[in-house]
Amino acid sequence: MAQLIVLLYNWADTFFLARLNKPELVAAATIVLPLYLMLTAIGNLPGVGGGSQFANHLGKHDYTGAQRVASITFWMGMILALVCCLSFPLYSDILLSLIGANERTLAPAKEYAFWVITIGGIPVIMNLVLANLVRAEGMALQASIGISAGGILNCLLDPLLMLPSMGNMGIVGAGIATAVSNMVSVLWLLVVIWRRRKTGVLTFAPQLLRYTRHYIGSISKVGFPSSIQYMLTVVAVAALTHFVAQYNTEATAALGIVKRLDYLPLYFTIGLSQGILPLLAYNHSSGNVVRRNHVFKCGCIISFGFAMLCFAVFEIWAYQLAMLFTQESLTVSYIVPFLRIQVVAMPFMAVCYPSITLFQAMERSREALICSILRKGVVDIPLLIVMNALWPLFGCMWVQPIVDFTSMLVAFYFSSQIRAQIHDY
Repeated sequence: MAQLIVLLYNWADTFFLARLNKPELVAAATIVLPLYLMLTAIGNLPGVGGGSQFANHLGKHDYTGAQRVASITFWMGMILALVCCLSFPLYSDILLSLIGANERTLAPAKEYAFWVITIGGIPVIMNLVLANLVRAEGMALQASIGISAGGILNCLLDPLLMLPSMGNMGIVGAGIATAVSNMVSVLWLLVVIWRRRKTGVLTFAPQLLRYTRHYIGSISKVGFPSSIQYMLTVVAVAALTHFVAQYNTEATAALGIVKRLDYLPLYFTIGLSQGILPLLAYNHSSGNVVRRNHVFKCGCIISFGFAMLCFAVFEIWAYQLAMLFTQESLTVSYIVPFLRIQVVAMPFMAVCYPSITLFQAMERSREALICSILRKGVVDIPLLIVMNALWPLFGCMWVQPIVDFTSMLVAFYFSSQIRAQIHDY
């Protein structure tokens, strides 16, 4: 639910930018998107790795180890956030130009990136780290409230700051709204942890950092597949944006709107995978194999069912959905075929993500890493070149369905191998 509210404010940004009838603003936000995804990649390294290891230690009733993992995870996330976000202005022009910014989109892209990455990037990363730890201790509701509150605030701030009849700040207002909403989410999570400081296990005591050498390897090992998947997603989305930007600004704006719509099943699956991760890790560590497998199967069924619902809706009402965001005819003419092609990937993705999460919970980092790399970065970039040559522009949209289908097949193969090895499925 929290992930869907995060998606809602992503939609709100795009919706109100499109209301300004300036395709270059939607295109600028689309260009910044891969860099924003990089924040998720950075946050997932300590967040997913630390959350999984924290739950594993709780499953073993090793509360001292859990406290050490929590502290190391928190400070690891903070250091990564400070270094990456505060140094971004030094190379922002180069990165934005590489992704596809041109004379029409570079200036608004820089303005937007300043607020969502340089200023707002630190709370984005810490939001991921804290939410994973809070969920791992069993406080899923509190984590969801924090993320949801930030998302709702973003939706309220967008029109107030962006629209000409109100704040008239345009894309800068969208960036400020996103930054403020993430700050509010982080503050909520910190308050939740502070209020449970006497009864909970979570702690960020700096003195526990002396155990970093003993735990940093296991945290990084589990978190690396998620992190590398998002990093490769950045590369893949940047490459796709670069290819599309070679055609025209309207095509780039259309891609941005399609990706936002495509995020509905994606964010649902990511949220579901984050929800089952501590359950999988805890039950795997405590030896409750039956419950672990039931959690995984239930997660896959829900994720796949929702993806198929989205597939049907998006295929049937692609034009109507496009018109919700923009009435600019050329942009709409790109959105409709883009969306109908992209949604083919949804059912494959809906099975692939929970499978990667299961591998992470079982500390099968090799399997998780291979599936993650196959989803993004290895197959899709060469395939972009081939498909764009065979079917200019529209061929690029078929890359994601192909790579998600390939990754799903590999995940099935690894699952069958694990079943053969441990005979407990």
